[in-house]
Amino acid sequence: MLFRLTFFCVYFSCFIIVASLTSPTHAEIKKISVVASFSIIGDLVQQVGRDHVSVTTIVGPEEDAHVYQPSPADVRKITQAEIIFINGLGFEGWLSRLINATKSKGAVIDLSSEIKARQSQGEIDPHVWQDVNNVKIYIQEICQALIAIDPNNGADYQKNSQLYIDKLSKLDDEIVKSLTNIPLDDRRVVSTHDAFGYFSARYGITFLAPQGVSTEAEASARDIARIIDAAKAKKVKAVFLENVSDPRLAKSISAETSARLGGTLYSDSLTGAKGDGATYIEMMRHNVKEIVRALNP
Repeated sequence: MLFRLTFFCVYFSCFIIVASLTSPTHAEIKKISVVASFSIIGDLVQQVGRDHVSVTTIVGPEEDAHVYQPSPADVRKITQAEIIFINGLGFEGWLSRLINATKSKGAVIDLSSEIKARQSQGEIDPHVWQDVNNVKIYIQEICQALIAIDPNNGADYQKNSQLYIDKLSKLDDEIVKSLTNIPLDDRRVVSTHDAFGYFSARYGITFLAPQGVSTEAEASARDIARIIDAAKAKKVKAVFLENVSDPRLAKSISAETSARLGGTLYSDSLTGAKGDGATYIEMMRHNVKEIVRALNP
């Protein structure tokens, strides 16, 4: 009798352990397979999706989406994705061809579709994230797209979105306040390519650039001469490097104009995890810090 009772207790205990390990609290919860076109969007999707998404980024940190060359690994990423988030406005011109070639069944979400794009020298400027208020629209678009594919976790996506939008509102205020003490006549700088037009429109810093809105086409000698002349005429205070551009161009302009060489601005890409621009908010704070440091009297 004692043997039977002991055997039953051991059997029942094993049953309880196995059941607990296979319950929803211990079983692996399936995450939505998400592809983001480049690092900034990857971060934004992660902020909204949190534990419910598995985010893969095609163009990683410190890489230039303008000139990116897709790899076979990217084909696999696109093929396996349930949803694909892109910036749009021609920023990832190669991506639509990649998606069509893979015959992906994932939903493609163009995050800039509700944003009024600026024009620069006859080209559409895709760098809308340089205005924090535009990123609030991105977050709303991401939230709606995730709810459409995963309505059971809709409340979490809405909560995460609102929390992040609140952080963006504080960031926008922070940027405005940080730039307040810079005299209006000193708010002119040079960057490598025309990536800061939305920042300029929102925060009142004028950027001159020898390259257009894409780094794909190199600046001509005429373009460089034009920027040097303009920088001298407007008494530009600083020339900035960019993390996705060749630093020699900025250094050359700085030498020709006697404008100080500022730090490195993050235009089209985040840094790696150990860098000071590993998230969108950190990236914007870094850029403002560098601008203030270079322009403050």
